[in-house]
Amino acid sequence: MKNTSANKTSPANTSSINTSSKEFEKESDQSRTSLTDLYASFGICREVLAFAEPVLDGLRRRFSAIDETAEYNQLRVIRAMQDCHIGEAHLKGTTGYGYDDIGRDGLEKVYASYFGTEDALVRPQITCGTHALALALMGNLRPGDILLSAAGKPYDTLEEVIGIRPSRGSLAEYGIGYRQVDLLPDGSFDFEGIREVLAADQDKRIRLVTIQRSKGYQTRRTLSVSQIGGAISFIKSLRPDILCMTDNCYGEFVERIEPSHVGADMVVGSLIKNPGGGLAPVGGYIAGRADCVENAAVRLTSPGLGKEVGPSLEVLPSLYQGFFMGPTVTAAALKGAIFAACLYEKLGFSVLPDGRESRHDIIQSITFGNPEGVIAFCQGIQSSSPVDSFVEAYPAPMPGYDSDVIMAAGAFVSGSSIELSADGPIKPPYAVYFQGGLTWPHARLGILRTVQNFLDRGLISLP
Repeated sequence: MKNTSANKTSPANTSSINTSSKEFEKESDQSRTSLTDLYASFGICREVLAFAEPVLDGLRRRFSAIDETAEYNQLRVIRAMQDCHIGEAHLKGTTGYGYDDIGRDGLEKVYASYFGTEDALVRPQITCGTHALALALMGNLRPGDILLSAAGKPYDTLEEVIGIRPSRGSLAEYGIGYRQVDLLPDGSFDFEGIREVLAADQDKRIRLVTIQRSKGYQTRRTLSVSQIGGAISFIKSLRPDILCMTDNCYGEFVERIEPSHVGADMVVGSLIKNPGGGLAPVGGYIAGRADCVENAAVRLTSPGLGKEVGPSLEVLPSLYQGFFMGPTVTAAALKGAIFAACLYEKLGFSVLPDGRESRHDIIQSITFGNPEGVIAFCQGIQSSSPVDSFVEAYPAPMPGYDSDVIMAAGAFVSGSSIELSADGPIKPPYAVYFQGGLTWPHARLGILRTVQNFLDRGLISLP
């Protein structure tokens, strides 16, 4: 016969449970008080916390969905690493020429596996996203070819690469032309405009179409992978010979598929953004068709050498682990972007995307209409940083931009915009572009600090 006494609660046991419950509630109250005090040590008052709390409460379900996508993509990264048989030996670096660097080659196989492409070029010698894009363009275009941008004006730093703004070594200097089809007012592709440009290309000089996924310094919506796939399919139906490249910066791991899964011949990005997971100290990637990747590799190194050279030095553990961490770090950045959108929308500012829209990159734009707002926001982010929190961000000239730019990022990796950062050009419409956050608590702190800055400077009043 079973002894069921253990399943019964005696009065003494009930008293013990009630006491424990009260102690737990007391500890929870102390934790909440302590957390409030900690925020106060960063200069964030109770009024700002109270203003933000209902916004955060309304985001619980949205955040849960973000975590599910992060889990999905995390498993895909692990699957790619396992399928490529990554072992401890792959974490060792090489110097000099970098011949037979199995770690470097293994990492490129992992990227190709994750992105579903024939090959990939993933190198610390690629200094930034602009450099990666320039390599992809210069490696795959020849004098007399024409580059077509199907998503309007590209990011500012690409203007000099293309030659929209004259610059030494631009594509224009090598006789490569440029055409542009702007997006429609609703942010969708202008298919008729694309059709007209391709129809007018009687000599078939248009060799490559570039599609920028993220908004750059524009107040337009980021393109979804589905939208990009639709545009690529349309272009290929008219001209199967045309190469389609996607500037994937800030978009990796946000959705469950990448542009390479919907027909892009090349996807290009930076390792100090999403795929580096905050650990990669430098680098960029190009994943795509084997011939396109090899053409870019030849431009990076030299004809006759291509992918065979290029030492990985001592960075391979950071590049592997950064890619491994990428999905969860991107999820933290997404939470921060949505939280910022909802808070500043509640304060009456124009935000893009708004707090309810689906997300396709980690960038959040907020339009203030004056330089004071841009500066106050960026200085709030800077003061919340673990590195250089004592530095005051201010506008200054920057290479590749046509106006003063303010950039805030107290980062472990200089210029890393997967870390909590904000920047913007000091010109109309005076919008700031906020992104990153290696952890959700840090993103939350930074955003709250910006609101406090606005309150302290009389730029807002809390309802």
